[in-house]
Amino acid sequence: MHHRTDDARDVVVVTGAGGMGSAVARRLGSGRTLILADASRERLDRTVEELRAEGYEARGVPTDVSDRASVRNLARTAADEGRITAIVHTAGVAAATASVRRILDVDLLGTVYVIEAFEEFAVRGTSLVCVASVAGHLASISAEDEAALATAPAEELLALDAVAALGNDTTAAYLLAKRANLVRVQAAALAWNRRGARINTISPGVISTTMAKAESESDPDRHMLKMLDACGAGRPGTPAEIADAAAFLTGPESQYVTGTDLLVDGGQAAWIRRHMRHG
Repeated sequence: MHHRTDDARDVVVVTGAGGMGSAVARRLGSGRTLILADASRERLDRTVEELRAEGYEARGVPTDVSDRASVRNLARTAADEGRITAIVHTAGVAAATASVRRILDVDLLGTVYVIEAFEEFAVRGTSLVCVASVAGHLASISAEDEAALATAPAEELLALDAVAALGNDTTAAYLLAKRANLVRVQAAALAWNRRGARINTISPGVISTTMAKAESESDPDRHMLKMLDACGAGRPGTPAEIADAAAFLTGPESQYVTGTDLLVDGGQAAWIRRHMRHG
């Protein structure tokens, strides 16, 4: 399959046209061809129109990341535009607003599909960043189950024992999916290295987005906000701070960084591990 690598403009791909994805697009898109993907055509069209009005060379590609063929189409479309230098995968759903199956389809399988589809078009210098979550650092999963989540073929993931045991627990499903994101990227790093490309994750804590607002509204006791105060952060993060982390992981300053995770959580995970009283 032919794809151009000699275009004047490099190509940046961002999945998810929400607050986080829009911030990343603005941070990385200047002077590049910007491909923005989202399952919502209305949101996608609105965001692309805003970006174009601001001077970005932006194009929207409707994409359902839970659909493998849809993600492959996104990757091919991006490759046809030129040399893919950065992919930032922000698309996802939250435990407060989605079913267990939807969480698994989007947050677990969607990330696997993005990793697989873009590996085919990765060239020297390409960097993929998958947005996971601090939740992935808090999941309690056996070493055996974690190994299976890291390496099992996509079509076998939903049949794994750890997945089958979730029942209707959306929180457990979200924790597992986000842990799977971390280990899946670790396992993929070798293949990406062989292409001269890199792959990493970012694990945001509480970030001021529409998704976080939905999570907060399902938390009447304000546990998340109380935790931010307790850990010393005192505030949620901003989408721009995630965009800054993505800029680092897709930029020249991180050429020796691959197969790892960058926590951007205001110290929340550290507080939970070392200071939070359990039981």
